[in-house]
Formats: sequence, structure tokens, C-alpha cells
Amino acid sequence: MKRIDRSHKVRNFHQAKWDEPIIYELSKKGERGILVPEVCDEIKERVGDCVSKLPEGMNRKEPVNLPEMSQSRVLRHYVRLSQETLGADVNIEIGQGTCTVKYSPKVNEQLSRMTEIADLHPLQDESTVQGILEIIHSTDEYMREISGMSRFTFQPGGGSQGILTMASIIRKYHEEKGQDHIKDEIITTVYSHPSDAAAPAVKGYKIIHIHPDENGYPDFEAFKAAVNERTAGFIVANPEDTGVYNPKVKEFTSLVHEYDGLCGYDQANANGLLGVTRAKEAGFDMCFFNLHKTFSTPHGCGGPASGATGVVEKLVKYLPGPLVEKCEDKYTLSYDLLDEEYSIGKVRLFLGVAPVILKAYSWIRSLGAEGLYEVAKIAVLNNNYLFNKLMKLDCVDAPYIRGKQRIEQVRYTLEKLTEETGITTGDIQRRMMDFGMHYWTSHHPYHIPEPITLEPTETPSKEDLDEYIATLEHIFKECYENPEIVKTAPHSSVCHQVDESGLDDPSEWALSWRTYLRKTSDQ
Repeated sequence: MKRIDRSHKVRNFHQAKWDEPIIYELSKKGERGILVPEVCDEIKERVGDCVSKLPEGMNRKEPVNLPEMSQSRVLRHYVRLSQETLGADVNIEIGQGTCTVKYSPKVNEQLSRMTEIADLHPLQDESTVQGILEIIHSTDEYMREISGMSRFTFQPGGGSQGILTMASIIRKYHEEKGQDHIKDEIITTVYSHPSDAAAPAVKGYKIIHIHPDENGYPDFEAFKAAVNERTAGFIVANPEDTGVYNPKVKEFTSLVHEYDGLCGYDQANANGLLGVTRAKEAGFDMCFFNLHKTFSTPHGCGGPASGATGVVEKLVKYLPGPLVEKCEDKYTLSYDLLDEEYSIGKVRLFLGVAPVILKAYSWIRSLGAEGLYEVAKIAVLNNNYLFNKLMKLDCVDAPYIRGKQRIEQVRYTLEKLTEETGITTGDIQRRMMDFGMHYWTSHHPYHIPEPITLEPTETPSKEDLDEYIATLEHIFKECYENPEIVKTAPHSSVCHQVDESGLDDPSEWALSWRTYLRKTSDQ
């Protein structure tokens, strides 16, 4: 028998592709998955029909609009959709850019789906939810130790809402001092996440962007020129999405403090810093972590999520409440540490997403302090292995800090490849789908031409990294030798080339079936 040759790293791939309608289009009036029996006469005699006892205001005037389908058709529909999905359990998740997609232990998923967690209700009496309150309190303490902050809230539903929480605290802080009419500017950098500008803009702030110097660090001279009596705060990611870490960040935060501004640390890129450096020592007054990224909960394509937000002692009173307090041998929901007049109020209902906090808690407990530090070291090692391999390719470059390592990710440029072949980074992104792999370009606008942003995290092995690199090399070779196959990609993926001409016109798309029906009713 001939031995199968597995020496070639580029794998053959073809994804299931279904012309699958949305579930409302599959609905057939009168079709049922299960028939619920009518209430029998004996039960009616004892308790009535139940429905007639409901208050009038709780009775629907019309039946709820739900799809009507048999069980087998429902099963086929969702299994087909699952076959058209890629994710960390199917492909090597290196190409998700700044999103820190890592392996999430399945035991933590099982814990979060236990009846004791899945059936919790936020309005239960405290005495019946002591377990989850203890977990929330303990996770708060872990976050404090990791960051140096004094207190955390888990209400924010993601990193952007964590940034909005920080921006809200900045506004309350200056309102209390009667300075809010003067303090109307927030400073950030162009390579920080766009939410670092967008969230404070929602709060009414003017946004000042600092561009990088020749080495990719935020330009300190430009920063000094920007900071003044109008500076309300400074919100920044470090390392930024280029993978460049600003070692002089304390000089930036100290300058803002001279003008009584507050500093918020966007720690979405914290995976390479765990156990290495903390927000407090860098001079920050606030920070947030993405539990759904850094702490492996998992990412979940944008949710469920948690932008755990921490503050120093003087800002605790502004946090959204309640906070979980330990009182002797029990845990309780408390507003005692908050100032009723100056608390920013809830940023979402209750305490955030309990299963997400549980998974983060489990991940931290399983690793311990040394394990978290090991995560950071391996993430940086993996990233710099990938970085060194790709930088040996003639068509790949990475601006800034020549000859120095990056932290946990790199924003590369394919400008040379595009100039020589006409193929863009978007074309290569679509071609990567043909090999079952993801590839991310950049936030818009593209400050780096034809960008790729790769973050391997600590999850992939050397073999995984080599497979990803070999696939990129294969596609780069195609760009020069068979460019048409790249330009017309994807070919083996469920995805296809999308006509984006109508994306800026709301009349051309709908976010829900109800909206679609409303928009097409008179066509």
C-alpha cells in the first residue's frame, strides 16, 4: 500500500454549501413540530383552563409570529447552518486580528450549561444565588490583582461598552468638579481600537487623534501639544493593533494627570501582558478586559461577552451598581460603595452575563498566577515566530520598530504584492476561505496600506502556525502565477463575493424578518 504523503502543509478543503432559506421562508402554515394536548376535563374542573385567569393586559391580541415547521425540517435547517460556519473548533484561528480568539476548554462550557447556572434568574433572592455571587466577587478580586485596580464591574456587555463606561465615568468625574463645560476633549491614538474614539464621542466629547512617530509609538511631542486644560481624558490601547508596545506610556498618563484628566486603558490587547505589567503601574485610572477574548469565555462572534471594567479607589463611587460584597459568611448585592448622586447608573441590566463570568473564573482558577504568565509568554513567542517567518517573504512587510519583536499581534502590509500583481488584501482574505481559514485586514480606515492583522494567541502549536504560514505562502505564489483564481475567490467556501454597493443605503437591507416584510410590503 502506498503511504499517504502528509509533508505538504496546505490542506485540501471544501465546505458544505447549502442554498438555505431563512427559517421564516421555510415556514408552512399549520405544520407543527409537536402537538400539545388540550387541557382535559378533569384538570379544567380542578384548576380551570388557566388562560382565562390571566390578567387582560397579559393576553396577546394576535398569536405570536413564529415559524411553523416539523421537527425534522428544523433539525435539517440548523445542522445545515452549522456546516456553513467556521470557528476556533474547526479551523486554525490565527487570522481574527485583534480579537484574541483562543481555545476555550470544553469543561468550562459544560459548567456554564449546568442547570444551576442556566436556570438562574437575576431577580432571585440573594440567599438562593450565593454560588454565582461568590464567583462574581472572586473574579472581581482576580481582576484587581491582574490590573492593580480597586474594583470591577461586569455589567458592560463587551469592550466597546466597557469604553463607554469609562467615558461615562470621566464625564461624571468632571461634572462633580464643575469642570464639564471646560473638559470637553478625549485623546486617543489612530492605532487604538475605533471604539476608543467612538464611545467618548457618544458622550459628546471632541476626539483628538495622535498619530505615530517614525517608530510606530504614539508621537509624544504631538501628545504634549494636544494636552491642555480642555483634556478630560486619555483612552488608549497598549500595545496598539500594530503589536507595538509604548514603553513610555507612564509619561503620557502623568501629563494628562497634570491637567486633572483621567486615563482609561483599553486592554483588549492584554493577552501578551498577563503577569508582566499592570494598568495601575502605567498610571491608568481605569481599564477594561474582554473576558470573552483574553480570559477565554469564548469570543462567540460578538457575544455573549463581558467588558469587565475596573477603576482606582477614587472612582469606585461612579461605578454602575450593584456591586457584590462579602458580609461575614455571605455575599450580597450592595450600593454602599457607590455615590447615588454621581454613579453613572446601570450600563445594562443586572450584573452582566453570569455564564461568561463563570467561564473566565474557571479559566483563571485552572491556570493560577504562573499559568496566566505562561499564557502571555507563549502568546508572544507564537506571534514572533509567525512574525519572523512572514517577514522572510518578499511580498510581506511590517511598518515600524525594525529589528524588534512585537507583543501579541502584528499588523502587516501587502502593499508590494498589490503593486506587483493588482491583488488586494481583501482578495487574499476571500481566497483564505477556500482553505478553511480566517484572515483579517484591519479596522477602517486603513492607516497601513493593504493590511493584514494576525494574532495567534497561546493556542496554536508550531505545527498549526506552520500550516497557516504555508497556506499564506501558497496563496502569495498564486498571486504571481495564477492571479485569476485569487481574484475570483472563494471557490470552495460557503461564502461568495458580496456586492457591497448598497451597504450605505438602509433601504437595500434589513436586520430582521419583520423589517424585511415591512420594506417589501409595497413592492
